[in-house]
Amino acid sequence: MSSKSKLSKAKAVLTTIGSLAATAMVVRTVAQDFMPPEVQDYLNLRVRNLLKYFSVDELTLVIYEFDGLIYNQLYEAAEVYLGTKISPNVDRLKISKPEKENNISVTVEPGEEVIDVFDGHKFKWVLSCKYVQPSTHHRDTKSSRSILPSELRSLELSFCKELKEKVLGSYLPYVLNEAKSRKEEERTLKIFTINHCNLYGKSPVDAWTPINLDHPATFDTLAMEEEMKEMVLEDLERFVQRRELYRKIGKAWKRGYLLYGPPGTGKSSLIAAMANYLKFDVYDLELSELQFDSELRLLLLGTANRSILVVEDIDCTIELQDRIGGPEDSEKKTKRKSEDEDDKVTLSGVLNCIDGLWSTCSEERIVIFTTNHKDKLDPALLRPGRMDVHVHMSYCTPCGFKLLAGNYLGIKEHELFGEIEALIQSIEVTPAEVGEQLLKSDEPTATLRGLIDFLRHKRNENEEAKAKKALESVEKESKTSAVEQEQEQEEISVT
Repeated sequence: MSSKSKLSKAKAVLTTIGSLAATAMVVRTVAQDFMPPEVQDYLNLRVRNLLKYFSVDELTLVIYEFDGLIYNQLYEAAEVYLGTKISPNVDRLKISKPEKENNISVTVEPGEEVIDVFDGHKFKWVLSCKYVQPSTHHRDTKSSRSILPSELRSLELSFCKELKEKVLGSYLPYVLNEAKSRKEEERTLKIFTINHCNLYGKSPVDAWTPINLDHPATFDTLAMEEEMKEMVLEDLERFVQRRELYRKIGKAWKRGYLLYGPPGTGKSSLIAAMANYLKFDVYDLELSELQFDSELRLLLLGTANRSILVVEDIDCTIELQDRIGGPEDSEKKTKRKSEDEDDKVTLSGVLNCIDGLWSTCSEERIVIFTTNHKDKLDPALLRPGRMDVHVHMSYCTPCGFKLLAGNYLGIKEHELFGEIEALIQSIEVTPAEVGEQLLKSDEPTATLRGLIDFLRHKRNENEEAKAKKALESVEKESKTSAVEQEQEQEEISVT
């Protein structure tokens, strides 16, 4: 055959292939634009079944979105994981943004294929969707997701049969871990408050109302002593890595913190920094709003794993001194019971929430109590196992001031720092007070001079207050002495 005839034959073959490809593209476009979704899914399913017939060595695992009414966590993980593996060859994508989330989620459309490579092996994912007669909405309380039962979705994972053990033992666990990491990186943190209208609703989850937690505090911005900051960070790191240890020793996977110190020393900012560092949601538990221990238990059931349960100002939110001491205390307690003392949250109820059976309602939880007066707390709250870590939030120190100056003014050194540090060491001033002064101007020197004036004024006020207190003490002692002398004179005269 001459070279000319060969070239003509090759051109004919290429022309035929081009025509078939163009026809296929036209058919696909027409199918997507004019065929109902049910017909498209049926044709896709028939084509895949036909391909499987000629590929006898291929195995397909079907991962349904729901197992009965329970949401399938493996399906959710695979959906999140595949959002990072979409190739340029995919023609259609589905994007969404929940109302209270910051990020846009990307998933594949039904019928689209995603090829993933793991340890040198190829795995093919296909989203399948079947339609049935529409029915009533169902809701999965664990994931708080709603679906229409008329749309039954599943993911099909296809691979060589010889890789079955590798898929079950390595690949799917890898997908779960990668999806968990991605969700933790992208999810919007929430702070939950009590929803009294739904306290006795269908699900304990409904007893909490979430809003976005946008607090910018981090450990880098906290005006704390470096040693204390490092201690808290190291303790948090140890805690999140010790799941198996907690299981081994038979202890609930939780950690208790007590933050104590004067108002304005950064207790709330430390809580926000811990939440941002761990990527944990925050549950704000206001005990004074509850009437019964049973309400406290319902709220605990509605909290999720990987969360921080916060009870602020524990010393003044509720009366917790209900332990029996001596005979007098016993009589008082009996009297309180006669006055419907059971219609309150009790100390025993709170203790059971911290380290009793109810403390196991969720895993990987931080429990934080805050107080301005540690000495007012019942000793039962303070023992290890309930409040494991005690963090003293002190007045501002020279180290804390330098950090605040760097955050607020963007400076690390200044000629006025020495005078300011000396003043801070001589008086009691909170980081909140210092921060308020640093906000008054954008010009560093003017701001620092204003801070010096504030600290001097505060020092004078403190000295005057001490002098006044000393004078009152002397006057009180003089009056006491005068009264005692009068009593002695009366006794002498009577004698």
